[in-house]
Amino acid sequence: MTMFLQAPLRALATALLLAAAPASAVADTIEERRQRGDAVIRSLNNGVPQQTLERMRQEFPFLADAAEAYALGDVWSRPGLDSRTRQLAAVAAFAATGQMPFAKIHAGYALNIGVSEEELKEIVYLVTVPAGISRAIAASQAMSELFAERRAATGKR
Repeated sequence: MTMFLQAPLRALATALLLAAAPASAVADTIEERRQRGDAVIRSLNNGVPQQTLERMRQEFPFLADAAEAYALGDVWSRPGLDSRTRQLAAVAAFAATGQMPFAKIHAGYALNIGVSEEELKEIVYLVTVPAGISRAIAASQAMSELFAERRAATGKR
């Protein structure tokens, strides 16, 4: 793409994103958006902050604030999908794109809100279709790790 087209296309994309965003998301302050993001995390993470986000906040505060305000406060808090559906979709998307640490985090949230291990296994099997068996194997390893960690924490086998 030529440089002459890049700037106008970026401007158009920005305008479309702003037009598609709910008016409240555009008008809200960063702090209001972060508060919504924090509420989302706490609703999925048994009432506590997310450790990975908090570690990021220590060294990369701008990135942590942006993730909390945009990904969580603007996108994750949108109406239209319930938390269960949103988490299953997130696990599938992260696994299919090879983002196993994020797939594992969201699988943990899914378990917290009542998704079963068997349902998460079905997501892993589904990943073989769009992303291939190697991504599904990597996802299975991340899920096995998560299941083992949770069993160890509760003393179950």
